[in-house]
Amino acid sequence: MKKNPSRNVHFSKGPSEILDAINTSIDIDQRLYKEDITGSIAHARMLGKQKIINKKEQSAIVSGLKAIERDIEKNKVVFSKKLEDIHMNIESLLFKKIGKVAGKLHTARSRNDQVVTDLKLWVKKESKILDSELKKFQRTLINIATKNTETIMPGYTHLQIAQPITLAHHVLAYVEMIGRDRTRLEDCLYRLNENPLGAAALAGTSFPIDRKYTSKELGFREPTKNAMDTVSDRDFVIEFLFVLSLIAVHLSKIAEEIVLWSNQQFDFINLPDDLSTGSSIMPQKKNPDGAELVRGKTSIIISNLSTMLNIIKGLPLSYSKDLQDDKQITFNSYDNVYLCIKVINEILSKSTFNKTRMKELIDNSNATATDLANWLVQKLRYSFRDAYIVTGKIVSYCSKQNRNIDSLSLDELKKFDKNITADAKKVLSATNSVKSKLSFGGTAPEITKKMIKLVIKKYL
Repeated sequence: MKKNPSRNVHFSKGPSEILDAINTSIDIDQRLYKEDITGSIAHARMLGKQKIINKKEQSAIVSGLKAIERDIEKNKVVFSKKLEDIHMNIESLLFKKIGKVAGKLHTARSRNDQVVTDLKLWVKKESKILDSELKKFQRTLINIATKNTETIMPGYTHLQIAQPITLAHHVLAYVEMIGRDRTRLEDCLYRLNENPLGAAALAGTSFPIDRKYTSKELGFREPTKNAMDTVSDRDFVIEFLFVLSLIAVHLSKIAEEIVLWSNQQFDFINLPDDLSTGSSIMPQKKNPDGAELVRGKTSIIISNLSTMLNIIKGLPLSYSKDLQDDKQITFNSYDNVYLCIKVINEILSKSTFNKTRMKELIDNSNATATDLANWLVQKLRYSFRDAYIVTGKIVSYCSKQNRNIDSLSLDELKKFDKNITADAKKVLSATNSVKSKLSFGGTAPEITKKMIKLVIKKYL
């Protein structure tokens, strides 16, 4: 085996086995092979363009790198832990392919700028895939909303029944959350989209390189401005991890509702058999394991963000080997978020909703009490606080009598306020309550249908 080109020749001894064990990252960063080759090809072409290497050397390097990529994709390559990382593995493979001329590829660059270039390219590529999955999930939610603009259910605050809403209104809330996640991802990519290649170790290089050329080749907006900042910068990793964490938090909120709604006490949703599990001893159970696991994985994703912040906080400029762990953290968070989106999307796309149960629960909840208070304000010109006091007394009476507010007769209502008229009875219906919420963004079917058209235009 060829010696690792990264080993300093003036050392009398090579690294110990224990140092190799902690230093080697090929098991993690081999995932960047395509990005590493893409960056190396752009670098070689720039070296040729700038006459730092000749055209024959450029051609040999580029052809060799493309051949290595084909070999990797055909599973013909076994990466060596002795060569530490993906960068040195590919360089070693290039030596085997084209001989000594491979040594010219590393001219005017360092592994410091190479690794951050690779990781940025990977985040850019995977972010597009992630955005596509988020968009698919929004489509699932919008499909549910379209079918359920008239489906009445309880709306909750403090997990207590608050007011009647529609199922469409509820799921559209998540469409907006995911929409913000997608814009945050877009913002992250904008700041990330500066080319690190050419920063070299930390000081730039004396070779006459053209960083604008490699920026164009690699699809970056422009080169980074400070070489020292470039090689030590992992702000883009932290920002990406934050976006992933917030996506995971939103998915976890949905997962929690799936767990609650599938519980017998709620009975709002019927989970598909192929996305549920049974009990080893209780045959009647249908466990929402997929949703529960999404909740659990969210904790891991949030922890990864905290870990990366802790790695960065104590590092002096510029590069330190601590930064090597950024890839494992990033890959882990991304993989978990990607999987969680798939799981929640499939659960909701295959589940059915128990509309009768949802309506039954809201009808037996006195959730239209606020509508009565609003009627007193609108029709009798009471202050809201006075209206609230009257309505509160009515609700207290209903609770003691174990009755629903919409079951009270007009005579009973008049006992609390003689000015109440028959019109007040109309607002005590959950259906009428929902229909009355006509403010922009409200739950009224008329408004919700408009919102569906807006979100389709905005997000799909």
